[in-house]
Amino acid sequence: MNNQPPLVILTGPTAVGKTDLSIRLAKAIGGEIVSADSMQVYRHMDIGSAKVTQEEMDGVPHHLIDVLDPTEDFNVVTFQAMAKEALSGIYDRGHIPVVAGGTGFYIQALLYDIDFTEHDSDMVLRQELETLAAERGPEYLHAMLREVDPVSAEAIHSNNIKRTIRAIEFYRQTGEPISAHNEEQREKESPYSFLYYVLNTDRATLYERIDRRVDLMIEQGLLEEVRRLAALGCTRQMVSMQGLGYKEILAYLEGEYPLEEAIRIIKRDTRHFAKRQITWFKRERDVRWLNLPDFDNDRTKVLEFILKEMKEKQMMQ
Repeated sequence: MNNQPPLVILTGPTAVGKTDLSIRLAKAIGGEIVSADSMQVYRHMDIGSAKVTQEEMDGVPHHLIDVLDPTEDFNVVTFQAMAKEALSGIYDRGHIPVVAGGTGFYIQALLYDIDFTEHDSDMVLRQELETLAAERGPEYLHAMLREVDPVSAEAIHSNNIKRTIRAIEFYRQTGEPISAHNEEQREKESPYSFLYYVLNTDRATLYERIDRRVDLMIEQGLLEEVRRLAALGCTRQMVSMQGLGYKEILAYLEGEYPLEEAIRIIKRDTRHFAKRQITWFKRERDVRWLNLPDFDNDRTKVLEFILKEMKEKQMMQ
């Protein structure tokens, strides 16, 4: 074993089957799972986030699941702090952490210990930008970002007002695009002895799995779940309700479009999201792709392959 703490990452696009494989892996190595999912962190948001159930956990400890209320903000800085705390406890117990989930930016922040030291926020500037977004719409703000930092504009969705504002603020305060700062941080060496796996399959199979999952969410009661959240005071402005499935069902409940249209949009946007996730992971260094067709779509073979690599890297006895 080398003296860096061991860490296994199992990620990939939404609906590819990370949950089941991560639990099987954690059981095989006596590990604990740290969720790198921006929605499963919230209580009361189970169906739309495809949250792992107690039964599925099969006795494997999970961290960063059901720890915040939907009214609370959750971002990469919060994730990094909470995940580091979880890792510390897992190492104290002599176990190996398995980071599982599809939020690539969160994984990168943890793996390379990226520094998000906030510059003193200029509240006047932030309010000015928030007012612009409210008056002229998110597209206007996004166009402002594209002028000063096209790389960030490409990576940040125009509806993500918070991240757009943060990127413009960073540029105004430092004269440097936040994308260049992030690139610099990405070159950092990881403090962990790690294996970083991306589980993937062919596009047709993935899209079929996504469509099936959305239909299942509706069957399981996604509408009732969103109704309950709305009754708790959750609105579309909240970070939690920006999640795929939640904002579309809220729009349906508010009479914006029929249910069939809401379901069509969820499926379409989830497919787009999966495509963006794959693009993100292709840009990352140090990743190992696990293409299910290469393993005859047999997840047991995938698990055996990971265990073999962990032994070779002396991450486990």
